[in-house]
Amino acid sequence: MKHSLIQLDSFINATRPLGLLGVKINIGKTLVGEWYLEEEHRRNVYSAAKSFTVCAVGFALQENLLSLDEKLTDAFAEDLPSTISENLSCATVKDLLTMHLGQERSYLRDAERPLLESDNWVRLSLRFPFLYSPGSKFVYNNVGPYLAGVLVQRRAKCNLVEYLTPRLFTYLGIKNPTWETDPLGNTFGSAGLMLTLSELHRFGLFCLQQGKWNGNQLLDSDWINECSRQHYDAPYGYCFWCGKHHSFRADGKYSQLSIIFPDEQAVVTTFAECRDGDRFLNAVYELLYPQISR
Repeated sequence: MKHSLIQLDSFINATRPLGLLGVKINIGKTLVGEWYLEEEHRRNVYSAAKSFTVCAVGFALQENLLSLDEKLTDAFAEDLPSTISENLSCATVKDLLTMHLGQERSYLRDAERPLLESDNWVRLSLRFPFLYSPGSKFVYNNVGPYLAGVLVQRRAKCNLVEYLTPRLFTYLGIKNPTWETDPLGNTFGSAGLMLTLSELHRFGLFCLQQGKWNGNQLLDSDWINECSRQHYDAPYGYCFWCGKHHSFRADGKYSQLSIIFPDEQAVVTTFAECRDGDRFLNAVYELLYPQISR
């Protein structure tokens, strides 16, 4: 189907007061809309980094470096607290990816990390209380993706940037991005990745193509499907949010978004400094989606 260029004026007028910095829209391989407030440069994509980390988990699964069914007590045997609760003993690698880990609240948040007294965030993470049975309660939490990223790094014997470079970043033209680390040098897989809008957009296109890039199937399409489908009652897959119109998205604080609409073969990516994320996201659904789906 042939699509004319998307009209962005109404979206820009609605979201620029909310902090819009840039937007790119593709339908299939065709760029149908693009706008920038300022020259493109790398910015923190915050929790959109989680979606890159879960791709690293997918590559590690392909290479038989880990299993989703592994118990955390086996995967992190040397980092466990002296007393292991029943809920911790039941938790698996899969539980790290769904925001149903079993801990009571969000830990390792942006404002919290610089103030942590312990340098060993892995041991600290496993000492936070596991009050709920894994899989029973949605609690958005940086611990899960962080530990999943650490596990990939330990098994692959390199950091996440080094691991993803030959498997993904080189293909997408993402050159040696800066990514936050913990005090011991582990990549912090839950946040702190620095990308340009175009780099995040290409990642969205990679996800739209179910792990394929320029004809190369880099990551198993079944893994992208698993990541992008809702697994429990909350609208969340594996480190991707699920949204309206059968969409899924990499979602970072202040509306760093790459939203994939598989039914329309479309990707909408935004950079922003927005403090009203729900209103910003609704503007995408209400002002851009009708043009994409026509």
